[in-house]
Amino acid sequence: MATEKASDVWVPVCCSRVMRFNKFRQADGGDLGALVCTVCNKNITLEQEPLATTSSYGEGAAILSLLGSPKPPRTERRSAASDDDRTL
Repeated sequence: MATEKASDVWVPVCCSRVMRFNKFRQADGGDLGALVCTVCNKNITLEQEPLATTSSYGEGAAILSLLGSPKPPRTERRSAASDDDRTL
């Protein structure tokens, strides 16, 4: 039997909200992306890299499928690590 690849994607969340994704074009033709929290203004910069160069990150590295939207939904999301989770 062939195993099917999971259809899950990672959704960036901060302050119980999905983060906004903005994409910028650089003068040299490259692209930059930024995940921004619309509540606390925290941001994460993402740089584009050719897929072939990702092997330099080692065998433990993983390529993630990430969902990014310039206008994410405004619904609150329950944190995966809530106060009810008492694991260490």
